[in-house]
Amino acid sequence: MAKVVKPSVLIKGTKDGLLFFFDDNLPFSVVLNELKHKLLHENSSHIWNGPDMRVQIKLGKRQITRSEELALREIFSARKNLHIHMLESDGVPYLLDPPRKMEMLTGTVRSGQVLFHQGDLLLLGDVNPGGCVQSTGNIFILGALRGLAHAGSDGDESVIIAASIFRPTQLRIYNIISRPPDEWKESENKMRFAYIVKEQIAVDKMSHLSHIRPEMEWKEISRKFG
Repeated sequence: MAKVVKPSVLIKGTKDGLLFFFDDNLPFSVVLNELKHKLLHENSSHIWNGPDMRVQIKLGKRQITRSEELALREIFSARKNLHIHMLESDGVPYLLDPPRKMEMLTGTVRSGQVLFHQGDLLLLGDVNPGGCVQSTGNIFILGALRGLAHAGSDGDESVIIAASIFRPTQLRIYNIISRPPDEWKESENKMRFAYIVKEQIAVDKMSHLSHIRPEMEWKEISRKFG
């Protein structure tokens, strides 16, 4: 009798979107290969054509690394209508990587100055043309970014660069470099963030950050007062 092979990826539709269940007994590479086949195989591509849907991914007891999360998100990025809303492991954080501590600094980085930082950085101030901010973690600028910003300088591809006024002369995330196209000039007075997708730096509205990094999204907790 032929052995029945249990699928490593199960998909269930709900009123809120789609639930993806990953088998935590198999190597994650096997799970990703099956997911890629389900989402990207040309014979099933018509199934995924439709309206925007929220995706919740259940990892079981598995925890994954940042690089594994990036590989997972890259597969989903091929389906523009599927938005990862939540990644979840049973009883533990879904990421193996320890959380980084964020430090808050204030001031202006002027032309010719370089601000180096280990970990996540929140800068309350401006980065002027000719100035540079470099961090091993995320970079959040509560002010104008008009100089160079380099996040993930020690090899982290999952970090982002965000600013209240987004007009950088150059962006770097890990070892990927991007110069601003002309259309970025239109976003001078709008909050934007940059991240890596398909080995390129993409820029999006701040309101879309929770689609890219759902672990950063705040969650409402019901409480009784009085």
